[in-house]
Amino acid sequence: MSTITLSGTGLASTVARKPRLRLTARGRAVLLAVIAIPVAGVIAAAALNGGAATATLEAGEPVSVIAVPSGESLWSIAELLAPEADPREVIDDIVRFNRLPSADVQAGQALAIPPQYSR
Repeated sequence: MSTITLSGTGLASTVARKPRLRLTARGRAVLLAVIAIPVAGVIAAAALNGGAATATLEAGEPVSVIAVPSGESLWSIAELLAPEADPREVIDDIVRFNRLPSADVQAGQALAIPPQYSR
C-alpha cells in the first residue's frame, strides 16, 4: 500500500494498488493446455465426422428400396440386380450406399438400391 498526499489540501489518502498479474512458465503451460485441449477435441471430432459424409441424390430422383427375402444374401441380390456386373462391386456399392457396417444382412432388412442398379 502506498500513501498519496493530495497537494494543496493537506489530506493524505491511502490507495490500495492491485499487484500486476504475473504469469509464470508453469501458468502459461496450464493456460495453453486449458485452451488447446478443447480446440484439439473439436478438430478431432470434425475429422472423425467428416468421413461420414455421403453424396445425396438429386431432388425428386426416386430411390428403390427392397426387403431382404428370407435365405437371401447380398451376393444373390447383387446377381439379380445386375447380372452382367461383378457381384463384388455391386455388393460394395450397396454396402456403401446404405452405410452398412458389413455385408451381412438379415431377412426383412430394408435396403436402398443405388440408382445405377434400379430398373
